[in-house]
Amino acid sequence: MAEISRDEMMHIVKLASLNLNENEIETYRKNMEDILDFAQIIDSANVDGLDITIGSNEQSNVFRKDEVVEFEDKEALLQNAPTKERNMFKIPKVING
Repeated sequence: MAEISRDEMMHIVKLASLNLNENEIETYRKNMEDILDFAQIIDSANVDGLDITIGSNEQSNVFRKDEVVEFEDKEALLQNAPTKERNMFKIPKVING
């Protein structure tokens, strides 16, 4: 069973810049111990005889070709726009400068 001291927990709280009260510190400490216990269970799982897998399949480069396709009914699309300009959605400026 993993044990985390109060000093270790306070160090983690400081590194993560958390603002916790005394009750929360104890709750987080217990939760962290549970997480470490679970990781220890996973780490000790018997994997003898299992094949090494990196992904769920062997496919590579499954992306489609990037092609420009004209949308046929632009008016139907733009009817949902709160504001539009020159056949485009008009959105607020998101970059300052």
